[in-house]
Amino acid sequence: MAITVTEKAARHVLRNLEKRGKGLGLRLGVRTTGCSGLAYQLEYVDEAAAEDVMFESSGVKIFVDPKSLAYLDGTELDYAREGLNEGFKFQNPNVKDECGCGESFRV
Repeated sequence: MAITVTEKAARHVLRNLEKRGKGLGLRLGVRTTGCSGLAYQLEYVDEAAAEDVMFESSGVKIFVDPKSLAYLDGTELDYAREGLNEGFKFQNPNVKDECGCGESFRV
């Protein structure tokens, strides 16, 4: 089981953690929502939960709750700029289908 972060995404996360002045890393999870069923959830972690599974990739610690891990195993987190838009991109091998707007997915 693994979650990885590209160098570009790692630079973005580490830069934001530095700006915040605190934080252990990034929490990656899923929540039920949208037209396809699941959506990614990202937030900075100031304190790890006891049940968290932690991965480290490109110098970034990634925290995942056990329920989300089943949907996220093997995911690579990237950061991309496309025109005026920028944000995280998820390369998740578990995804079977995504909604048209790209906000949710199904496994």
